[in-house]
Amino acid sequence: MKIVGDSEHFKQPYDEDEDYISKTSLKRDSEEAQDLGKQLAALSKSQLAKIELGESLFDAIMQTKNIKPNTEAFRRQLQFIGKLMRNEDLEAIQTSLERVLNKNNEAAAKAQVFEKLRDRLLSGGDAEVQSLLEEHPQLDRQKLRQLVRQANKELAKGPQSKSSAELFKYLRSELED
Repeated sequence: MKIVGDSEHFKQPYDEDEDYISKTSLKRDSEEAQDLGKQLAALSKSQLAKIELGESLFDAIMQTKNIKPNTEAFRRQLQFIGKLMRNEDLEAIQTSLERVLNKNNEAAAKAQVFEKLRDRLLSGGDAEVQSLLEEHPQLDRQKLRQLVRQANKELAKGPQSKSSAELFKYLRSELED
């Protein structure tokens, strides 16, 4: 008896079903949702408030704050968050998350610019104050010179300087867009 291979006979069930999604694909999607949930759990409450999330998802993420990381309970909570995220628009959440994280990066970069400017003023003295005033005539010359002089005195005594912090705040308040 000879068996002839009929290609129609050996087709997999998903060859005809265009809506079929493999288990591997489902698992990958689930892991991506859990990873996104883990990133959300790492955010502060104020950062989370800037991202549009469903109430139950937001509550579940907030509950992770009360669970010790790297425990079985934490892992299960992340799985639960991944399950809740199936009903959410993951692309919109990812976009919002990137926007929130980018704002934090921008704020840190701006702060770094003002720190460098402050350090330049403290090391350069009156010449540096004069060049800054030429660039930004809205600054108060007397206040700026006074803060620089006082900060240098305090820094000579020790590493902490209240006037240095005040100088930073003044520069940021006057020069920030």
